Amino acid sequence: MRVYRAALGVALIISCAVLAGVGYYRVDSSIPSVIRLRADTEQSFSFGVPATAELVSASLQNKSNIPEGEVVLDLRETVTFKNVVDNAYSLDVKLFGVLPLKQVGIQVVDETELIPVGVPVGIYMESQGVLVVGTGEFQTREGQTVSPARYILQSGDYIRSLNGKEIDRKEDFIRRIGESGGAPQIITVERRGELLDLEVVPQQNVNGEYKIGIWVRDSAQGVGTMTYVDAEGNFGALGHGINDVDTGSLMEIHDGTIYKTQIISIHKGRVGDPGEMTGMIVYSDENILGDITCNGKEGIFGNCNTEGLALTNNKPLPIGLKQEIQKGDAQILCTVDGEAKYYDIRITALHLDHDNVNRGIELLITDPELLRETGGIVQGMSGAPILQNGKIIGAVTHVLVNDPAKGYGIFIETMLERSNSPQ
Repeated sequence: MRVYRAALGVALIISCAVLAGVGYYRVDSSIPSVIRLRADTEQSFSFGVPATAELVSASLQNKSNIPEGEVVLDLRETVTFKNVVDNAYSLDVKLFGVLPLKQVGIQVVDETELIPVGVPVGIYMESQGVLVVGTGEFQTREGQTVSPARYILQSGDYIRSLNGKEIDRKEDFIRRIGESGGAPQIITVERRGELLDLEVVPQQNVNGEYKIGIWVRDSAQGVGTMTYVDAEGNFGALGHGINDVDTGSLMEIHDGTIYKTQIISIHKGRVGDPGEMTGMIVYSDENILGDITCNGKEGIFGNCNTEGLALTNNKPLPIGLKQEIQKGDAQILCTVDGEAKYYDIRITALHLDHDNVNRGIELLITDPELLRETGGIVQGMSGAPILQNGKIIGAVTHVLVNDPAKGYGIFIETMLERSNSPQ
């Protein structure tokens, strides 16, 4: 009986700990890590969580004239900010007013207008260095099975140089390994932000060619949707980064270009099958729409040329910040039949946490025409701008595989945060 009671007590403690952890996470994810405010305006937030937030100086350099503990907000109630003009303050949030939860930055942003695009583009990117996709084996002339690079190079490594000389293209790397004569090669790779010098000894395969037994890639291509163009001709697209298909890692870009593309077929989405738009891309100079300068987890960004700027005749619209978005009716702008059109959706949930980069908006396709044409959200639609109440509020990013009518979007302010940061 004592053992049973002890086990029951332990189970109860574990259950309480799990529930507390889940509750802590839910409260944390309900509060953004950054609150963006328009200067000299009144804006309200409804967090509805059992926490308090004390207004404090954002840094030691920004001395607050508010005494400690003077301004404490109850996040169970609607919080209103009035006439904030600078970024000098932040909020220290405490669960139940006691347990430290997080610090929330306050950023004052200028009024911003963007042109919504919603047009598919072809994407071609060259990586920064040569990406190691994986290692493998091969047969030597003597019939031995060898794998010279195994346990030395890893999937996801970026090869920066060979014997001290820079490497940009995989053809150059393969040629120089082939000319090595079997001498040890010093390969400099970037692995999780750290540069490493690794020695690999090439061996001859059955054809007498020197190899080290790796698969490499230096480029990626595909189709996505352009989200917006700003007043300076800068664009944002996709709403998520381009990852290598084999390693899953975000590609480090050396050079990139967007091209005109024409959607030639649509594979409708079904349960278990997200569907896809297939585009025809002709990689020629006359089809270039602009340059890609950044591949980040928030999307791809760059500069449009004259042809790229002519993609849309839409008028610029203001952006909608997180606190201005409401659950309910909205629209997306996308192209499925050769022309960008607005289609009805419903926003079903919002996740304000700053760390929830690409899935801050949950949405449901409700437009009968779009459901008939595509079945919902399909691959290639990523980047379609989301609009509500005359404002651009985000971009489509993902589809739910078990229900292609449902998906996720990124907040437009999150995309702009990346596009405005140093590249």
